[in-house]
Amino acid sequence: MTQRGFLTGRAVVAVAASAVTLTGLIAGSPVAAAASGQALASVTWRSCPAYSDDVIRTLAVTDEQRRKFRALLGRMECGTVSVPLDYRKPRGRQITIAITRVRAVDRKHRLGSLALNPGGPGAAGYLFPLQIASMSQANAKLNDRYDLIGFDPRGVGYSTKVDCPSPQGKGGPPEPGPLTKETAKLIHDSGVAANKACGDSNPAFLGQLTTLNSARDLDRVRIALGERKLSFLGISWGTWLGAVYRSTFPGSVGRMFLDSVAPVNFRLDDFEDGHAAGTERHFERMAAWIAERNDTYGLGTTAKRVRTAVLALGRAYDETPRHYSDWEMVADGATVAMLAIQSTPDWPQVAQAFKEMRDESDTAPPALKKLLGQGALQRPAAGAPERFNATAGQAVFCNEDPSRLGFSDAWTTYQRRLARNPVTGRAGSFSAQCAGWPLPVQKIKVQRGGGSLVLAGHRYEAVSLYEWTKQMHAAIGGTVFTVADDVHGSVLRVPDCATELVSYFTTGRIDRGCDGTAVPGK
Repeated sequence: MTQRGFLTGRAVVAVAASAVTLTGLIAGSPVAAAASGQALASVTWRSCPAYSDDVIRTLAVTDEQRRKFRALLGRMECGTVSVPLDYRKPRGRQITIAITRVRAVDRKHRLGSLALNPGGPGAAGYLFPLQIASMSQANAKLNDRYDLIGFDPRGVGYSTKVDCPSPQGKGGPPEPGPLTKETAKLIHDSGVAANKACGDSNPAFLGQLTTLNSARDLDRVRIALGERKLSFLGISWGTWLGAVYRSTFPGSVGRMFLDSVAPVNFRLDDFEDGHAAGTERHFERMAAWIAERNDTYGLGTTAKRVRTAVLALGRAYDETPRHYSDWEMVADGATVAMLAIQSTPDWPQVAQAFKEMRDESDTAPPALKKLLGQGALQRPAAGAPERFNATAGQAVFCNEDPSRLGFSDAWTTYQRRLARNPVTGRAGSFSAQCAGWPLPVQKIKVQRGGGSLVLAGHRYEAVSLYEWTKQMHAAIGGTVFTVADDVHGSVLRVPDCATELVSYFTTGRIDRGCDGTAVPGK
């Protein structure tokens, strides 16, 4: 789960006007169905959008994987499910949830439907089954006995959505170097104004963008598909959605696997504090790795000496920010901190960047450009589906965030975070977060529910801390599956781990963990 780093964009795709309606059978908890006004639910099946190779490449599908992706695309079915905008008014305004289905290859031994969510909030999942199944042979086996179900949550992609007005920013980006209190106040005031303008622009719709309502929508999808139970695979924010779904509809869940688990009690300020502490703690692993290779990088023979060298580098770049002739970004202490939070696969490039940044040069260090030089968003290819909806992401976060700090508290929290995390603290930017959001806080509490559950926690991860997995386990039960790496949501990307995941969905049994992404040089 993270509030930064997603692509945004809009896409309008024409679909055939004719549709076939399949009525789903009421299943699971009749009480839950009646409470949601679910007398009947159906899927309106439509023609699927067509996608060019350029569009497919934007979905992180390699040229080698594209043939498999297109084969899956040829088998994919597309449709929509109608749900209430406000579940307290089940006969009121209806909106649509866009779904996809790739039917199980082995129909004779089919185990049911498996819904997939990549994270967010605000991330699209319409094509996620294809992205997963084309990634590796291990992942493809998920489709052997399960219908793979993709969906765009409410407010995202092909589902009903709205966009907030573009914020009216004041001035350009902050000056390089340490953030001043005066500049921070301007950033906070601008964020508060943007949050208020967004929330006030369409409160009737935006106020209904919550994880609980997405869970209710998911159960509508289950009913429309005619499934007695629905299995679920969620990553990042998708773990929170899964936990809420299982807590709300305990009789509707088959098998559930949650990777990189969200915190049980969500507050954005606590989330940022946890992320900062996690990155600082796990920088020590990076520093030890670099120290073992002092002959290559020359940053120190112990983790302590490497840490001292990196802190000195950050101070030097704050005192004299570097304006490179071939790079639009200005490198300062925050740039050094951003390098220090990278995961294990990037450690060789990070260490090389630290080494190169110690030298004077008019051009940007090659390793630095390779790691951080792709920050500019590329224009989406024509016909590309929306990958992330910033309005939905902000609304879901802020509707559930009780912190909403005023400037004084936000500035104090930020300064404390920097003091506690001197190496990596600057990697987190100062913002208003949800201050000024005008809609009421909607708290959600998870609890133990039905169905089989696996919680995959990454022992060294800083985005979703391993201790959050333990806390979620205490709150909702299940089995803890420990991944011995620091890479967010890596289970599907590591063949040995993916094999364990597929085995779980096939048999209901799983070991206690996997190695995850390997540390370079071992």
